[in-house]
Amino acid sequence: MKIALAQFNPIVGDIAGNAKRHLEMILDAFSKRVDLVVFPELSIIGYPPHDLLDNSFVVDAVEVALKWLQKRLPEGIAVVVGAPIRNPHPKGKKLYNSAVFLKRNAPAQFVHKMLLPTYDIYEEYRYFEPAAQQSPIVFKGLKLGIHVCEDMWNLEKYATYHMYERNPVAELVSQGADILINLSASPYSHNRHALRTKLIQDLCAAHHVPFVLVSQVGANTDMIFDGDSRVHNAEGDIVALAPSFEESLTIWDSEQLMPLNVAPRNRIAALHRALVCGIAEYDRKSGIFHKALIGLSGGIDSAVTAALAVDALGAERVMGITMPSKYSSSGSVDDSISLAKNLGITCHNIGISPAVDAFESMLSPLFEGTEAGVAEENIQARSRGLTLMAVSNKFGHLVLTTGNKSEYAMGYSTLYGDMSGGLAVLADVFKMDVYALARYMNEVAGCERIPVSTIEKAPSAELRPDQKDEDSLPPYPVLDEILRLYVEHRMDASDISLQTGYDIEFVTNLLRAVDRNEYKRKQAPPGLRVSDKAFGRGRRMPIVMKFDRQSIAEMMQDSLTHLTNA
Repeated sequence: MKIALAQFNPIVGDIAGNAKRHLEMILDAFSKRVDLVVFPELSIIGYPPHDLLDNSFVVDAVEVALKWLQKRLPEGIAVVVGAPIRNPHPKGKKLYNSAVFLKRNAPAQFVHKMLLPTYDIYEEYRYFEPAAQQSPIVFKGLKLGIHVCEDMWNLEKYATYHMYERNPVAELVSQGADILINLSASPYSHNRHALRTKLIQDLCAAHHVPFVLVSQVGANTDMIFDGDSRVHNAEGDIVALAPSFEESLTIWDSEQLMPLNVAPRNRIAALHRALVCGIAEYDRKSGIFHKALIGLSGGIDSAVTAALAVDALGAERVMGITMPSKYSSSGSVDDSISLAKNLGITCHNIGISPAVDAFESMLSPLFEGTEAGVAEENIQARSRGLTLMAVSNKFGHLVLTTGNKSEYAMGYSTLYGDMSGGLAVLADVFKMDVYALARYMNEVAGCERIPVSTIEKAPSAELRPDQKDEDSLPPYPVLDEILRLYVEHRMDASDISLQTGYDIEFVTNLLRAVDRNEYKRKQAPPGLRVSDKAFGRGRRMPIVMKFDRQSIAEMMQDSLTHLTNA
């Protein structure tokens, strides 16, 4: 049997457009004598559709699209499409997340998703009813163990924060499945490629059948999909692999069982491709912006953001604006101009001193008798934000904000200032990885795209004389280590202190700062998600709260004392 892995890049909600693209890929596969074409999870509507699923006319449109597609299938080919399907039962959620098996002039067959993730960014139980059972579908003498995404993630050692009572893969194999086929919409994160590989290898070792994974590719708002569609033989070796971050049709003949030599991924190279994909897809699928607009400070974050934008959109569709104040060094302005020249982008110089002076004059009666401080510093940041948004509004450009995950964690950013924009490119990238991206892009280019002076100088917001980031923050290598353990690994102060050797009070104060700045992050633009725990809808922390680690520690110590004395 020849199976085509249709690694598809849908636009969420574009049901008619997605259906037409399905047919194009099916006809391409048919011309190559393919027997079965498999598309990703929810491919007909795109993942994630969110509350579009609450609208009955959207589900009606899905049904129309499936019938339209089925009528146009060539004779002799079968396809598996991902779609929301109505639950015919009066009880339970109104929809299933389904794999739909279609052939021309034959009744559609359905396999409904059994395991519904409700952690991190996933909220499928909000919309879908879990399947009560699944059965293989027989095609050309083979029993196809078709299942959907999370259904394969129930091996105990991979279930970090979820365990299900059912094991769909094992149940399908027990019913005689000859091959396992998973429709997925699995987002990119730093370690996801290696984790998928190990999981499928372990599934093959446990069940001794080949495994086909077909995943969505592209990006939708904050979620990036690397694709990574593949086939493993019964021994777990990869025998077919689709190109990452590209829509593609990868054809596998079931007699092709020789392992491929798959090189390990370079983490920073993959991160670069993911961010470029995220920018490009946000722009393409929105379809309303003329250019990307970036405030160039002469610092590393704006330089990396600009370079990523050029890689995503082309230099002709990226504009930089440098906005010096009286505290900006001449070196920062020079670095911004050098960066723009290196990247081949347009750069405008708009000094903000007149705006800052006007605001300070306007506020001086109210501020009289007070000491100048953060409020005055932030007038500069907000003047820059106002400038960028005015240009955006005038010319229809998309402002890319430049703050990184380290800064967002600590609140080292200004609401309605440097946080103003439409897409936060580096919001899930720690500062040290921003530096790694800069070095990587220069290395790949074989030239100085990002000025070495930008990479080597001490980072500074330049809102007051001789300001450096380390006046307010620990050194970034230290900060990033602690933040990664807290945000991404959910460790608390005592465990972080024990693992790293940093003073418990020092760690506790950093974590308090993270908690205290949730209100800022809630008002940030959507940020491209590249880790397993990004700020945003996958990390839902209360803004108004009081979690006093010191009081809890004292209470625990008091309880231990009582137990010891009892």
